[in-house]
Amino acid sequence: MSEPNGMVGLVNSAAHLIGKVVEQEPLAKDTYRLRIECPEIARQIVPGQFFMIRDPRVADPILGRPFALLDVYCGPSGEPAGIDFAYLVVGKMTQLMTTWAAGDPVELWGPLGNGFPVADGRRLFLVAGGIGQTPFRAVAREALGYRKYGLGNRPEAVRPKSLTMCYGVRSKSHLAALDWFTHLDGLDVRVATDDGSYGHHGFVTDLLNRSYDTDEAPEAIYCCGPEPMMAAVAKIAEARGTPCWLSLESPMACGFGICFSCVTRVRQDDGSWDYRRTCVEGPVFPADKLCL
Repeated sequence: MSEPNGMVGLVNSAAHLIGKVVEQEPLAKDTYRLRIECPEIARQIVPGQFFMIRDPRVADPILGRPFALLDVYCGPSGEPAGIDFAYLVVGKMTQLMTTWAAGDPVELWGPLGNGFPVADGRRLFLVAGGIGQTPFRAVAREALGYRKYGLGNRPEAVRPKSLTMCYGVRSKSHLAALDWFTHLDGLDVRVATDDGSYGHHGFVTDLLNRSYDTDEAPEAIYCCGPEPMMAAVAKIAEARGTPCWLSLESPMACGFGICFSCVTRVRQDDGSWDYRRTCVEGPVFPADKLCL
């Protein structure tokens, strides 16, 4: 094992290293933001990619877990210094993560996956369910020109005609860092809660459907969240003829295509279907290619 922030190896050009916890804060009910110092990864990652993370001090759980990038943070020099991500406490690994404090070592490897397409000037809707809002902070900041990602080799984003985020959660207590989105000039944030405790009383898909009755209907949709919600968004997009991309949250063991535990069914051009690895060919897929 190397010293903190020392390179351990390379996995498909992704860094495998020991980072260091900088800080952690609660965002909402059972939801936290974790900041990790890891400049090697911060310089490379693009919105929608993910990385695998585990605690190098314990053997249970022994496998890493996938987490999507929330955003990159910069040091005093203005250069990328590390990454922020948000997580929801749902099992043994995330419960363990709540105990991590500044200075603790974290094993991680990435960036992994393909990420979302670069904004191309169309009216863009970001549709998020629950913790699925995580990748959209970086997506929005790139689309609006706040930040560039990906070592300078990512195409230049074209500011959308309009940028809207529809964000659905169970209740107001589950809204995670809403101000991180509402403060972005140029991003219209619309919220739905299942219980009506904040914003629209109903599903986030209600907000998407309602948008088609206006002159700012989406020309492209990016979506992330629970699979039933994404399936519903995909059906709306298909019915309206709107290009749509879904970021899958498939369980995975390795993160770089060896174990085949994260395969998903995709449609072929001839109408048949085949399997693709979410961690390598995804996690972002065109909605019309998925068999949800």
